[in-house]
Amino acid sequence: MNISKTEYLFRKPTKDDGAPVYELVKHIGNLDLNSSYSYLMWCEIFADTSIVVISKETQKVVGFISGFIHPEKTDTLFIWQVAVHESERGNGLATRMLLQLLERTTCGEVHYVEATVSPSNEPSKRLFFGLARKFNTNWKVSDYFTAEDFPQTGHENELLYKIGPLRK
Repeated sequence: MNISKTEYLFRKPTKDDGAPVYELVKHIGNLDLNSSYSYLMWCEIFADTSIVVISKETQKVVGFISGFIHPEKTDTLFIWQVAVHESERGNGLATRMLLQLLERTTCGEVHYVEATVSPSNEPSKRLFFGLARKFNTNWKVSDYFTAEDFPQTGHENELLYKIGPLRK
């Protein structure tokens, strides 16, 4: 495990974070990069269910989770993207972001976390299985999107991970 002395600021994103979040996701390279406009909108409209992490040392965005309360399942927080700069990996930053999101008033009625994860994404699998262990709860993985559902070739299947019920 990478032991870092870096201190972090965890907070709701603002539209001013849209561009740095876009650059973070672009830099990471293995996440689906959405348009810069979408990150501006995400940081503005879905701020209550998303989080940014700022390194107090560099004052740069080093972590981001985008999420939303599922419109058809109001007890479910759907996690869209999890991004952690490689310089900060191994410090449990993704888990800390997710736990802080779940502590927010907005997530008071959330009892499940869902996310889609491609089969090769080992860090995300560890994150969500780790969340299930932390809450001593169930997890289920099921088919969701197939590679053929995507307009471009080369995209992996996306499996749906469902964690819960969470006992907070």
